[in-house]
Amino acid sequence: MTAGKAPTATFASVIPRTGIGIDVHAYAPRDAPQPLWLGGLFWDGEPGLAGHSDGDPVAHAAADALFSACGIGDLGTHFGTDRPEYAGASGVTLLAEAARIVRAGGFEIGNIAVQFVANRPKFGPRREESQRVLSSAAGAPVSVSATTSDRLGFTGRGEGISAVATALVYPAVPAAPHPAAPQASG
Repeated sequence: MTAGKAPTATFASVIPRTGIGIDVHAYAPRDAPQPLWLGGLFWDGEPGLAGHSDGDPVAHAAADALFSACGIGDLGTHFGTDRPEYAGASGVTLLAEAARIVRAGGFEIGNIAVQFVANRPKFGPRREESQRVLSSAAGAPVSVSATTSDRLGFTGRGEGISAVATALVYPAVPAAPHPAAPQASG
């Protein structure tokens, strides 16, 4: 760069954007049990959550954070209960579709971080598996952590699970055109 000359790229083209997503699901009633899907994984033997789709608050919060970061609506805008095609849909499928929508909107995904609050299941032994599944769906790194609420609130009373996610996105910068290859003279 020559002294006194400003760089040609604008800062607006590289400033990342962050978003927050929150999702909450109550446990399904005992007379209408559901499987538990959490962090993109099936949890055999655990009570499931009620919801329009699979009720996975981790995957849903991650998708919601992506939409928030890009300013293109929220989970309900894209996959709401008024969309029957998403009834029973996998949270992993919704996250992959959210990532596709975000990229179609001109953004790339830096990463997503999710923390869920629940008394169970014990998440640590399956953390890496969950992160692999969700990262594959998003096409970007996804980290997941878990905590309890020390028996406070609806999660502490075992009434449901909540999740909070943050996402970092940045505007996709078109690739610079490749200079024409030199023509062979001959």
